[in-house]
Amino acid sequence: MRKWMRFSSPLIITFILLSFAFKPAEVRVPEALRVTEPTEVLFPQNKIEKQPNAVFSIAIVTPPFLGSSFIGFREALAFKESQGNYFTTNTLGYLGKYQFGIGTLQLMGVYNATRFLNDPVLQEQVFQTNVARNKWILRKDINRFVGKRIGGVEITESGMLAAAHLAGPGNVKKYLRTYGEHNVADNYGTNITHYMKKFSGYDVSHVTPKRNPKVSK
Repeated sequence: MRKWMRFSSPLIITFILLSFAFKPAEVRVPEALRVTEPTEVLFPQNKIEKQPNAVFSIAIVTPPFLGSSFIGFREALAFKESQGNYFTTNTLGYLGKYQFGIGTLQLMGVYNATRFLNDPVLQEQVFQTNVARNKWILRKDINRFVGKRIGGVEITESGMLAAAHLAGPGNVKKYLRTYGEHNVADNYGTNITHYMKKFSGYDVSHVTPKRNPKVSK
């Protein structure tokens, strides 16, 4: 018996010590960090893509996909202008999510650029108002040119309204009536044809044309 105890005691002690050594420590999560209900997960829009035979990966920035609705048109245009940033000003002084110039803002009845830049609701109102104004100015050309092709690009109502946002409705009229010869570009090199093509096919039919509309105060 004593001989058995002599050999078994060290094994028992070793087993007890090892059981304590591998016992997981209790972790307490602070109350402020506990998740008690389902939470929304936002996935990044920027994707990293490795090009074939490329040494470096490049970031591919993609706009939100909202289909061909007016909201899709609005957000795609905003993404092209500013990547949807309400509070940005570009190198030429154009402001906000839709990159409006001071002159256009004054036509809409907005005279305080600082207030405009810091008020997303006002920016959305100005965009809606400007689209309605441009549609009024282009109403005859919409009836005349939609469905035709200029330079291989099909003319659509949404393409015309996007191009008017870029270059003004007067330049869009000249572009259509010269069948693409009057193809002005902005200071960054983007021309009317590019916007006609990029923003074609959106449903903007519910936008009501308005003559000289102003933003409601």
